[in-house]
Amino acid sequence: MDTTYGLAIATIIIVLFFDYTNGFHDAANIVAQPIASRAMKPITAVLIVATFEFLGPLLGGTAVANTIGKFIDMSDVQGTVSMTIILCGCLGAIFWNLATWYYGIPSSSSHALVGGLIGPVVISVGAGHVIWGFDQFFSTGKMTGVAKVVIALLLSPVVGFWAGYIVHRLVSFLLRGSKPVVNKYLRLGQILSSAGLAFSHGTNDAQKSMGIITMVLLMGGFIPEFEVPFWVILACAIAITLGILSGGWRIVRTIGFGIYKIRPMHALNGQVTSASVIFTASLLGGPVSTTHVTSSGLMGIGASERAKAVHWSKAREIVTTWVLTIPGSAIAGVIFYYIFKAGEFVFG
Repeated sequence: MDTTYGLAIATIIIVLFFDYTNGFHDAANIVAQPIASRAMKPITAVLIVATFEFLGPLLGGTAVANTIGKFIDMSDVQGTVSMTIILCGCLGAIFWNLATWYYGIPSSSSHALVGGLIGPVVISVGAGHVIWGFDQFFSTGKMTGVAKVVIALLLSPVVGFWAGYIVHRLVSFLLRGSKPVVNKYLRLGQILSSAGLAFSHGTNDAQKSMGIITMVLLMGGFIPEFEVPFWVILACAIAITLGILSGGWRIVRTIGFGIYKIRPMHALNGQVTSASVIFTASLLGGPVSTTHVTSSGLMGIGASERAKAVHWSKAREIVTTWVLTIPGSAIAGVIFYYIFKAGEFVFG
């Protein structure tokens, strides 16, 4: 088998596995709130979420894929070398996803992917092959490359926090004096809000893997230009949905019970807020972290009602992980790159 062809297949498989771990890792962000508020049983929540998670990549366009697929420039790098770099970067992101899942810490798969790729690129072919985009942003205001990714990732939790704060204040005002029976309708509303959040998550997160696979196909000369093939969209939709079905129950405990005591109104408001922020970002081509948006939105909801009841120590732990994710996954990607090069040296 031709080396380029074989390496492309291996890289695509690893990217799809990353997509699977993305769904596995992020399932908690979508199902935790309806489970914690007793709106749905775990199996019901997962099945509803999986259905709309699958539809998201198929119907949500490819704006995010275009952003992710173009923040590194490997046009002057040999195809096998560039695919090796991407392979190692995705392995670094997978390692970070699994490590944070093991310890029950919600972290960003988006941050992990960006860091995982930047590390091997810089160490192997130089920082010049990363489209940083910061100079262009500060001079013209146009967002491209890593700047667009980082700005989207940094702004989304801030927007999520304040959106959650405002939405909860508004809904609390509208439902003031309501009888407890309103909780029945709030729980029913979570069926729709869970579906909406799952759709927006699938739209945004699966596109990240679509962008990487399309980049691999372009580097290997399998497609003439950067355009996401339908089979890539379908494969990524299946992979992330299988991850959702597998679930990340350790993180469910952190999101659902570790930040704030969730009642039906909190869960509904949190999901509506998260779905709105994530879907808007998807339309604009901004890759955001569902973990960031969901967690910060829940913090905003808690702060709007009773700030002292928010478990800020858990919030600080989550924020610390957010800060560490890009450098941590970058180091992991570099380690995998050196392991790969050592294997080439030993086995020829």
